[in-house]
Amino acid sequence: MAVPRENIIIEKTDKFADRITKMYRYLSEKRQGDKDMLKQIVRSGTSIGANVSEGQFAQTKPDFLTKMTIALKEANETRYWLKRLHSYGSLNDKEFASIIDDNEEIISILTSITKTTKENLRNDGDKK
Repeated sequence: MAVPRENIIIEKTDKFADRITKMYRYLSEKRQGDKDMLKQIVRSGTSIGANVSEGQFAQTKPDFLTKMTIALKEANETRYWLKRLHSYGSLNDKEFASIIDDNEEIISILTSITKTTKENLRNDGDKK
């Protein structure tokens, strides 16, 4: 029986969604942060992994690219909300540095995935 290949972006986005959810609960319980802002970050932060997961069962390469692009956009939106929470004072410097580093790593991986997929689609089109 074949051992399933490790998929780093799925692992990282799953762990990130867990961190975002825990952060949301913690800040909500401590009443630190605007409720609407916290709802936004939990939506965008968990949506990254949801779109990556959907992309694993894409019907076509363009469908896969669409899901990865949406995940990248959600990661960028999450970056925005993390910065707002930090500037608002809900996240201290250490907390912010830790979670923003994870977010930036996900953005970097998704950027690479979308760039490579676009190049592959272009190359597939040139072969026809």
